[in-house]
Amino acid sequence: MGRLQEMLKVGPVFNYFTRVFKKDKDGKYPSSTNLKMMHGINKVSILLFLFAVIVMIIRAFTRE
Repeated sequence: MGRLQEMLKVGPVFNYFTRVFKKDKDGKYPSSTNLKMMHGINKVSILLFLFAVIVMIIRAFTRE
């Protein structure tokens, strides 16, 4: 049971989301052009996914 709980931890996922949406002022993480482009694409995909989820929820509640 402990191994399953360890596999289902979502803390690192939320840590990544917060890290992607704020600037790295400390220089803690490596920075390159490719990495910046990847994070930019990830921001767009995360926002598009959240928008789609919101639209699906609204459509589910407004249907008769």
